[in-house]
Amino acid sequence: MASAIEPGLPRREALRRAEAAIAASGVDAGPGDARFLLLHSLGIASADLVLAGDRPLSETDASALREALGRRLAGEPVARILGEWEFWSLPFRLSGETLVPRPDTETLVEAGLAALPSGRPARILDLGTGSGCILVALLSERPQALGVGLDRSPGALRTARENALRNGVGGRAAFVAGDWDAPLVGGFDLVVSNPPYIASTEIAGLSAEVRRHDPHAALDGGRDGLDAYRRIVAAGRLLAVGGAMALEVGADQAEVVEALGCAAGLEPTGPRHDLTGHARVVGFRAGGG
Repeated sequence: MASAIEPGLPRREALRRAEAAIAASGVDAGPGDARFLLLHSLGIASADLVLAGDRPLSETDASALREALGRRLAGEPVARILGEWEFWSLPFRLSGETLVPRPDTETLVEAGLAALPSGRPARILDLGTGSGCILVALLSERPQALGVGLDRSPGALRTARENALRNGVGGRAAFVAGDWDAPLVGGFDLVVSNPPYIASTEIAGLSAEVRRHDPHAALDGGRDGLDAYRRIVAAGRLLAVGGAMALEVGADQAEVVEALGCAAGLEPTGPRHDLTGHARVVGFRAGGG
């Protein structure tokens, strides 16, 4: 129970009680959730917990940790409570209009970097940019690249702009309001996207944390989960000759998304698998490269 967190508790004991409360609650928690909440609530770093773990909680400390722990016990994801999350070893702020960046999506960044030779200028387009994590990660690795993030959510665009500035690439990133097939000027060397790919009928079966806290517009891929892909492959017209496209896909979608791209005139470059062995990213090239 969050009420077990009292003023005067040593930090280490507060952490132990928070861990016990989360374990007893039945929420699907990560092993470090209690530590994340304590560090965030107290405004300290991991080293402070190690070096000053016996320091007692103040009234303000205890109140902040109780509030954060109560939200976690109610099923709110820890990243939403913190208001930020790490991706590609970079910090990203979150908002209600953005998904929490997932480790699986780093496979998409890896695919994009493999398709973009380093040491030369490049133009990148991120369709459905959300928090901007994919575009910002790519720009952080390619200092001569420029990027455009497209999203239909004004709130997501504000968050993405903030994240680009926060991570030092704001001067090379533009964020534009629009849908998948917005009328952009072409010549992009790389188009990336992690679109909604969950079938509408499957949304109700997602975990409560996802259903209640993730924006449905970033999840719902239509009747068969492929609506966004049908429109995105048309963005092949925006690629420079030999330009690449990399799309994150859901389970068992790699082959059908590859077929959609081929039908749109793109040349498949094969899937890229994530650390669990699933085909996570489908790649294409524009003809002539």
